[in-house]
Order: sequence, then C-alpha cells, then structure tokens
Amino acid sequence: HAYGLQSIINLIVRQRFGPGGRVIALNAHGDVVPPGDGWTHEPYGAEVVQGKLYGRASAVSKSDFASFTFALRALQAAAPPKQGAVELHFTYDEEFGGELGPGWLLKHGLTKPDFLLAAGFSYQVVTAHNGCLQMEVTLHGLASHAAYPHTGVDALQAANRLLTALYAHNDVLRTRLSQVEGITHPYLNVGRIEGGSNTNVVPGKVVIKLDRRMIPEENSAEVEAEVRALIEGTVAQCPGIRLEIKRLLLAESLKPQAGNAPLVQALQRHASALFGEPIPTSGTPLYTDVRLYGAAGVPAAIYGAGP
Repeated sequence: HAYGLQSIINLIVRQRFGPGGRVIALNAHGDVVPPGDGWTHEPYGAEVVQGKLYGRASAVSKSDFASFTFALRALQAAAPPKQGAVELHFTYDEEFGGELGPGWLLKHGLTKPDFLLAAGFSYQVVTAHNGCLQMEVTLHGLASHAAYPHTGVDALQAANRLLTALYAHNDVLRTRLSQVEGITHPYLNVGRIEGGSNTNVVPGKVVIKLDRRMIPEENSAEVEAEVRALIEGTVAQCPGIRLEIKRLLLAESLKPQAGNAPLVQALQRHASALFGEPIPTSGTPLYTDVRLYGAAGVPAAIYGAGP
C-alpha cells in the first residue's frame, strides 16, 4: 500500500512428470516501473507493428511469462522426463523488493524447489547481483515570505549542501571494487526531490529519495549506518533544520553460490552448443528477486535472451 499497490496475486503452476527427481522453478515478474517519456507507441497499448510488440513490460518481464509457459508446454509435448517437476512462479512485486511475491511464497512454505532459474537478459549466466538500499530523507526548515528570508529557515539550501555531500561520497565508493565479474563498485543515486510551495516562498520542507547500490562484498547494516552518519553529519551543520530519515527498501545482494553448479553448468553446456563458443558467468549491478530464493537455500541462476 505504501507504494500504491492495491492488491497482489502470486501464481504457482506445477507440472509433475514422475516420482522422484528434482523440482526446477522458473520465476519471472509482471510488475514494472512507470513508462517515462519518449514513447512512439502507447506504453500500455500492446501494439504489434511489423512483428514486434510495443508496450511496457513486453520485454521485461511478461515475455518471460510467455517463453517459460511455452517452454514447459514444449517439454510436455516433445520430451517429457520420467521424473521430477517444473514450477512456474509468476509474481508482481519485484520492483518493490519481492517480499510479497517470492518472499511470501517461500516464507509460507508454499514452494521449495531444488533449483531456481530466473528471467534475465544477458548472454552470460548471471550468478550474483548487487544489493540496494533506498531511503527517504526529509529536511524540515521554516517557510517564510521571500521578501523576508531572514524570518525563515531554507530547507532547500540545506538540501543543496546534503546533495553535494552525497554525490561527493561516490568518489569514495568508486574505490571499493568488487571481485565479482560484471560488478564494478557501489554507487549512490538521488532519484527524486520534492520541495517548496511557491516561487516567492522560502522552502520550508524538502524530501529527497536516494538509492545506494551495494556490491556483494558489502554488509548492508554497515552501509546503512554509513549513509545515515553522512546525512546526519552534513545536516548537523545546517542550523534550524530538523531531519527525518526513513528506510524505503533493503534488498540484499546475491552472492556467488556453490550449490548452483549443476544448473549453471547445464545452462553453459547447452548455450555453448547453440552459440558455438564458451558461455561465461557474470554478476549484474541490478538487484532481483533471486536473492530471496538464495536466502531460503535454493541454488539459483539468472538467464535469458540479451546482449
């Protein structure tokens, strides 16, 4: 509800082929971030033009719903195994952290696959990903008429000072290099700013929302403590400003797993046969729902069509 979501449906499709064997789950998410500007077709129109589908999520990740579904139907029709099972996990809250999608299914024991393959979009088999901390920072000053600025406390000036400190912190983060191929270093981004009430009013309140990406080697508690200390120390130098800090999201990183070797090697073997060259593993700077399966002890990998 905090993100505007009114309801959610999680779908598990189970196909048992025979007793014994492993359960392989395929996970994709149907939710997306807002479409933004610059579309040449209606973002929610699902128009097909010259054989191509245009629309928000037509690639990520509703196309994975289709490809996973047809892959299972092809398996049923062409080469049904004598044992094992396949599950399709279609969920709708990946963009908000996945806690009500895969997190909820795993927490309530509704699924416990032996391996998890998640929708991806890279030539490499992805075996690790970044974590993400999102925070909302509110600076409370005192609004006043612009003709009498000395009677107010300018929250925007304080925000300006804070933004300078946050962006300067990226110089420090660039020196913290990850050992995971495909992941470079942590990064801090300010994605949204709201504040002020009118042109002739000294801003009495500014809200900043930030995103701190965490490499697999980092500890999320230490990262949050560092960011909070930076914010508090900077705002403390701004007299009259009251500070509020709220955590919006904490998504842990996915660290390389030893137990996913059978899945990763199978993907590499078959992809190598198709591409005619070795397929490497890699990490990705994104965060995904796969970390929730990893935390539940399910060996996992991310794979799908892409660069």
